[in-house]
Amino acid sequence: MAPAEDTSDRPDDADAARARWLHETLHRHAHQYYVLDDPLIPDAQYDQLFQELQAIEQRRPDLLRPDSPTQRVGGKPLAQFAPVRHAVPMLSIRTETDTLASGAEAFDARVRRELGLGPDAPAVDYVAEPKFDGLAMSLRYVDQVLVQAATRGDGETGEDVTQNIRTIGQIPLRLPPQAPALLEVRGEVYMRRDDFERLNAGQRDKIAAGAKGEKTFVNPRNAAAGAVRQLDPAIARQRPLSFFAYGLGEVTPPEQGGPAFSEHFAILQRLRAWGFPVSDLVEMARGAQALVDYHRRVGALRDSLGFDIDGVVYKVDRIALQQRLGFVSREPRWAVAHKYPAQEQVTTVLGIEVQVGRTGKLTPVAKLAPVFVGGVTVTNATLHNEDEARRKDVRVGDTVVVRRAGDVIPEVVSVMADKRVAGAPQFSMPRRCPVCGSEAVREEDEADYRCTGGLFCGAQRKQAILHFAQRRAVEIEGLGEKLVDQLVDGQLIRTLPDLYRLGLAALTGLDRMADKSARNLLDALERSKQTTLPRFLFGLGIRHVGEATAKELARHFGKLDAIMDATEEQYLEVDDVGPIVARSLHQFFAQPHNREVVEQLRACGVTWQEGEPAPRAVLPLSGKTFVVTGTLPSMGREQAKALIEAAGGKVAGSVSKKTDFLLAGAEAGSKLDKALALGVPVIDETRLQEMLDGGA
Repeated sequence: MAPAEDTSDRPDDADAARARWLHETLHRHAHQYYVLDDPLIPDAQYDQLFQELQAIEQRRPDLLRPDSPTQRVGGKPLAQFAPVRHAVPMLSIRTETDTLASGAEAFDARVRRELGLGPDAPAVDYVAEPKFDGLAMSLRYVDQVLVQAATRGDGETGEDVTQNIRTIGQIPLRLPPQAPALLEVRGEVYMRRDDFERLNAGQRDKIAAGAKGEKTFVNPRNAAAGAVRQLDPAIARQRPLSFFAYGLGEVTPPEQGGPAFSEHFAILQRLRAWGFPVSDLVEMARGAQALVDYHRRVGALRDSLGFDIDGVVYKVDRIALQQRLGFVSREPRWAVAHKYPAQEQVTTVLGIEVQVGRTGKLTPVAKLAPVFVGGVTVTNATLHNEDEARRKDVRVGDTVVVRRAGDVIPEVVSVMADKRVAGAPQFSMPRRCPVCGSEAVREEDEADYRCTGGLFCGAQRKQAILHFAQRRAVEIEGLGEKLVDQLVDGQLIRTLPDLYRLGLAALTGLDRMADKSARNLLDALERSKQTTLPRFLFGLGIRHVGEATAKELARHFGKLDAIMDATEEQYLEVDDVGPIVARSLHQFFAQPHNREVVEQLRACGVTWQEGEPAPRAVLPLSGKTFVVTGTLPSMGREQAKALIEAAGGKVAGSVSKKTDFLLAGAEAGSKLDKALALGVPVIDETRLQEMLDGGA
């Protein structure tokens, strides 16, 4: 057969020009990824370019060159490490970028076709494994002693990183005598997520302290690769690395006393018996459907694993079938990597804005340069709250790693501080609501700032109306979420009093609102005007004020005006009201907007029967603060707390100078030590009962 005509030098050949560009681009990025461990583009983008080149070469065989990236496995090793020639090449596995079930089905169909199996032939047995997102490693043992560890490199030649690998506690330095005289174990060096977080926190501290040459790591893989290829083993030892074994390289042959394996799964079991960590997620799978099920199940677990995976790997189990299938170019025909959508990508922070939720919570959100991650294009990522934003120190212009897992809201995982533009200002939370301008406050022991605008704040409007209308509040029958959406979006109502200003003409103009439905709603609004003070208080949606607290407030003060004008100290005199609730009440009624809404509701005819303030009972434990700890002999701690509160006392969670008594049972622990140190009186259950009975 005559050789294909070489047309690659034609000036008008678009395929040849594109192929040359793809050669150069893929070689450059392979060098960045495999050699420098500093990828410039996401894996998904590299795969897309690689597949484009494959398609051109398949369509135009005359453009296939010996040095094409499709004929290689990565890049050349750096000169600083001694080169290691792999006796058995460390080849890459073909990547099935179709992240749907069809990816597994396509692999099974290829295997059956290559083996000549008809539709009635038995299903093929596979081993399904996680695809670890780390650094491939070959461990060489001679006479059961680790003598060498080498990176993949270009698949034929890697780098000798033995000193660094010896620092990984999971990797055995000596094997049991049952292991063969010569054994090469293939696996993945990786970094657990919690170890990665601790490492990056330390790096941020070093950068903040002015250390030169330090940087944070983009992701656990980047950190693991940097540790493995660290020239100073002392530094590598400080980087917490882990290892999973998943295969063999060169092994003493059976005729020389080595093991004889007929299945890949048996190899993994033997590796585990020899002391190597093998993932518990490895499973046998029979046929395409079992592969599909495995891909789905492991994908569902992905977010809860302590380490990163970017897909799963399917391998034909029987070694004899692997040998029949053989290899094509750079890949074994008997294995494939079936990826998941990328969960992390690198992008740029274009700005930081603060959004206000339905309950008034202020959330800082990073506005991002669009990036495809987790199966969608992401332009926003939450920074959660002020503490989290400061901990990560995200600034406008930063290069950041963004994560989107499953249906979770995208978040900024880390900042590449070494790439920060000089002079970028730190982010600080606003002290006023960006929607309504009301004061934003952060309560003690809470992470979030909240708008105090309450009923006035547009961001909280719909939720406030629905809360006011519910059955446990003033009860406006027929006023549901969809109708509230129409009323607010159509600008028919802005605040609660606007509900009582609605007319028949306005309502019948809404979608799916017939005359009868509109009249029914107007009747329900009229009925809701007759309510009770507890229901009205609860309906205002004051944070931390539930139905029970609203009843206690009404019973204690009798009149709404008295409640609105009370001080925090006066609120604390009410049963069921502690410092947090008292502060929330005071902040709510201190806002003129909220008072205006209340007055307008009363002007619209919302009314209730008011009473007189409840007489102040003289309770035996009024004004006293207790802390309860340990095991009490005849009553549970919750029962003791209830008795104290019923007698007018307050129960706190920790001992302080403001604590009046510590009620201590058996095994009291640190709270007892602190009480004794502060001079807080310590009482037992018998003494508490005396105090409840009115004893001094």
